[in-house]
Amino acid sequence: MTYEPRADSRHIDHGHVLPTLSYCDQPYIVQADDGAWVCVVTTGAGHEGAPGQIVTSLRSTDCGKTWEEPVALEPEDGPQASYAVALKTPSGRIYAFYNHNTDEVKELICEDGSTHKRVDSLGHYVFKFSDDHGKSWSEQRYEIPIRLFEIDEKNPYGGDPIRYFWNVGRPIISADGSVYLPHSKVGAIGIGFYSISEGVFLHSSNLLTEQNPEGIQWDTLPEGKVGLRPPPECGRIAEEHTIVELSDGTLYSVYRTISGYPACAYSEDRGRSWTAPRRAPYDPTDPQSRLFKHPRAANFVWKTDDGRYLYWFHNHGGTPLQGLSKTWLGSGAYENRNPAWLSAGHEVVDPASGAKRIIWSEPEIILYDDDPEVRMSYPDFIEKDGQYWITETQKTVARVHPIDASLLGQLMRQHQLSGFVDEASLLLHISEPGDSIEMPELPPFRFPHLGGSHACSDSRLGFTLDFLLDNATPSEATIIDTLQKNGTGLRLSMSADGRLELLMADGKQTCLATSDPLGSGQHHVSIIVDGGPRVVMFVVDGVLHDGGEDRQFGWQRFSPTLVHCNGSTTAKLASRLKELRLYNRALLVSEAVGHARAHGRRK
Repeated sequence: MTYEPRADSRHIDHGHVLPTLSYCDQPYIVQADDGAWVCVVTTGAGHEGAPGQIVTSLRSTDCGKTWEEPVALEPEDGPQASYAVALKTPSGRIYAFYNHNTDEVKELICEDGSTHKRVDSLGHYVFKFSDDHGKSWSEQRYEIPIRLFEIDEKNPYGGDPIRYFWNVGRPIISADGSVYLPHSKVGAIGIGFYSISEGVFLHSSNLLTEQNPEGIQWDTLPEGKVGLRPPPECGRIAEEHTIVELSDGTLYSVYRTISGYPACAYSEDRGRSWTAPRRAPYDPTDPQSRLFKHPRAANFVWKTDDGRYLYWFHNHGGTPLQGLSKTWLGSGAYENRNPAWLSAGHEVVDPASGAKRIIWSEPEIILYDDDPEVRMSYPDFIEKDGQYWITETQKTVARVHPIDASLLGQLMRQHQLSGFVDEASLLLHISEPGDSIEMPELPPFRFPHLGGSHACSDSRLGFTLDFLLDNATPSEATIIDTLQKNGTGLRLSMSADGRLELLMADGKQTCLATSDPLGSGQHHVSIIVDGGPRVVMFVVDGVLHDGGEDRQFGWQRFSPTLVHCNGSTTAKLASRLKELRLYNRALLVSEAVGHARAHGRRK
């Protein structure tokens, strides 16, 4: 069989770069009434938090492929301006909300009594507006009054004159015509910079109708003096809240902690009070639901035009708090933001409360870079005429990415999928395997260059093993085996503790990926070997393994220089293998869920 390399739109190099200075953060986009995209971005010539940090706006008339010259909302030689989010109103006016160090504070008092020179997360929360589709901005900035909370009163200044805060969550317009703007309050500066934090929401009932910016009314929610905090088992960090409104008016917020799990809460009274924060579940109506795993990184929820939901996160648990050093909490806690994953949500009625809740799908990889150390974060989601884009930043490069509509469509319909994919990608299907089969050639992960060079190039190809497995035969460890004496091929086996182990070898190197424990009984298994991000995923009975409580990662990377895993042309099979499909591409996780449902292994 002849295989050809393919372009993978999920690779971040396929995105369009936004013009920024050295540091760049939060590239958020609104669609102006003249058809242009208007992006607000925090940028600066130095590193994050350095002097000279400002907010600029950009316009694009070709969906992010090219951009006009940036327009600065504040001067580079003035006080720092940071972390802008934008809102386009029905009147066409665009607001940009951001931090402004108006008083030019030079240093902060940390909770251990030392001082810190970074001063971009304090000052006054302000806005400017544009009435010409982002071409220019109001000369005057306007301050939003924010109510004092207990967390402010406990900072080294007692909340006066200095409070610590910032925001990354974009504003939403509620069905009742009011606006909700997330806001992270910080109680102390210390290890990891922000060492105590919680979330509130700035609410305006008349922003959409009041043309005089000084007449806009604001209140701070929830009621009382305590915001959305971390669950009791999740440390002291609850920050970077995002918010969506469900069809019955219920509000949902999700945010990051340092426990390896994101937290969430619902409000059924327009944000005045919230359910007790909890670690975010896939199914909030199920007390035993699996939990999302996520490190200390931005995790965003968006509502689509047709009333569904998307959740951006990184699908691993960082390192548990227990036993962590202070050094790690200050640095490594922010790592591993590659790849980025999306889960899709749809509404259901919670039988306990009678209110709407969001049930989430198994996730898909949406963006990645070849270098695991590259960090992508602070995304935005744009949709227009059935097309989709996501922005992201690695803090020195910001991009906008067209998203595969087919991938996103299957993800959003995942809860309805039940069946098998097209025959074109099927290499073989054996409903009653014997003890051996003729093994077809699998796609290579790398192609040799022709001519004088002996270097290889990536194929971005992969494959999928899809089968039913009887797990009641522990003596039969090897399940599929094409491994040759020369060290090429693959071997799928079962470990003594019930984990699947996939070994892939090209004669020069060997890669091993392991699943979570399967448990007894028969299972439907899809092992997706994705040669784009070089990731192996185990989907068992329609559930993507995430490492559970004992492993940071459930999905695993394999070597970027592994050339192939083709071995013997005869594959030895175990009797516990009851049905086998082999595909010449990496299936979507959503397709694997549909296969499990077709076999009756998932509701």
